[in-house]
Amino acid sequence: MGPVRGFKKKRKPEKKHDKNGSAASGSPGGEVPVDWWGDLSKRINGFHQSPSKCLDNFEAAFKISRKTFEYISSLVKDDMMTKSAHFVFTNGKSMSLYEQVAVALRRLGSGESLVTIGDSFGVNHSTVSQVTWRFVESMEERGLHHLQWPSTEVEMNAIKSKFEKICGFPNCCGVIDATHITMCLPASEPSCNVWLDHKKNHSMVLQAIVDPDMRFRDIVTGWPGKMEDWLIFESSNFNKLCEKGERLNGNKLHLSEGSEIREYIIGDSAYPLLPYLVVPYEGKELSELKTQFNEQHLATRMVAQRALARMKEMWKIIQGMMWRPDKHRLPRIILVCCVLHNIVIDLKDEVQDELSLSHDHDSGYHQLVCGAADEKGASLRDSLSHYLNGRLQS
Repeated sequence: MGPVRGFKKKRKPEKKHDKNGSAASGSPGGEVPVDWWGDLSKRINGFHQSPSKCLDNFEAAFKISRKTFEYISSLVKDDMMTKSAHFVFTNGKSMSLYEQVAVALRRLGSGESLVTIGDSFGVNHSTVSQVTWRFVESMEERGLHHLQWPSTEVEMNAIKSKFEKICGFPNCCGVIDATHITMCLPASEPSCNVWLDHKKNHSMVLQAIVDPDMRFRDIVTGWPGKMEDWLIFESSNFNKLCEKGERLNGNKLHLSEGSEIREYIIGDSAYPLLPYLVVPYEGKELSELKTQFNEQHLATRMVAQRALARMKEMWKIIQGMMWRPDKHRLPRIILVCCVLHNIVIDLKDEVQDELSLSHDHDSGYHQLVCGAADEKGASLRDSLSHYLNGRLQS
C-alpha cells in the first residue's frame, strides 16, 4: 500500500486470521444480548418499527451484513474494549462492543453529523467523535491486511486472468485512478488556499490502484486537490518501486515475433505513458487500430471508476462536503473507508450487490491531460494494440 500522509504506525499485537480473512479468535463482544440491535435500532431516527421488524433493517442502517459487521467487530474488539475506554449512553448505560462499532459504522456510512448520530443513538456528540476515532485507529492497524499488493504469483496470475477476460488486456495487474474528497474550510484557515483545487473546491486527493474485483490494492492520499494526478503518482512509493524494478517485475508474456509484454497497470490521460503504465492514445483523428485500443482501454478502466464510486456511496463520510476536517485525521479516515470497502468484497457480502453500480465518482471534475510519454511505454502500448487486434500472438 502506498503512503498515507498523516498515518503513523503503532506497535500492537497482531490478531491471527485465516486465509479467508476470518478472525481466529472466538465471537467478538463477549456476552452480547441477542436483541442488541432490536433495542439499539429503536433509538435511531427512521427505525421505529416493532422489534420483530427492527432486525430486518440492519442492512439498511449499515449497508453490510451481520456476518461482515461481526467480523469487523472482531478486528477492533481488543482496542475498543480496553479498560481505558469507557463509553456510555446519555442514560448512563455502558456501550457494548457492538454498540460502539454500530455508532462508528453509522458515522462513516451515513456521513451524518456528530450531533445527528448522537441524537439518534442516545449518546453525546463528543462520544460519537471519540468512538469513531478509536474505531478508525484500530481499523488502520487491524484491518490493513485487507489492503495489500498481491504477494504471490498465484494471486497475481488470477488478477491478470480476470483483467484479460474484461477486454483482452494481457498481463495487466491493475487500473489506476484518482478522486477528490471535498472539504469545507473557512477563509480564515491559514492553509486554506493550499487545498483549493482547479474547480475552486477545497479537496484532498485519493489515488487508488484497483484489481478486477474492484478491490483497492494500493492507495495514496493526503495530497491537496489542486495537485495533478501525474505528480501524485510520480511521488508515490508504488512508482518508485516500479522504477527500481521491485514492482510489476513478474513474468513477461512472450510473443511470436520476438517482442514481449511486461507487467503493467493502465490509467487515463492524466498519467504519463511509462514502461509500466499504459494510457490511451491522444489525438483527434486516430487510426481504427488506435480507436479500438482506446475503447478496450476505457472499458477496462471502468473497474476503477466503479470502485471509487462504490466506495463513496458506501462510506458517505467522504462523499459529500467534509466540514472543517482535521487534515491530519482525514487521510486516515479515507484509508479506513478503503479497508472497509475491501472487507465487504473479501467477505463476499451480498448486501453490496443491491447498490447501484455507478462510475461517476468525481462529478464536475474534468480530466487534465499529462501528455508525457516514455519511448519504452510507447513501444509497450503499440505491442498491446497489435496484440488486441490479433496481429501478434503469444
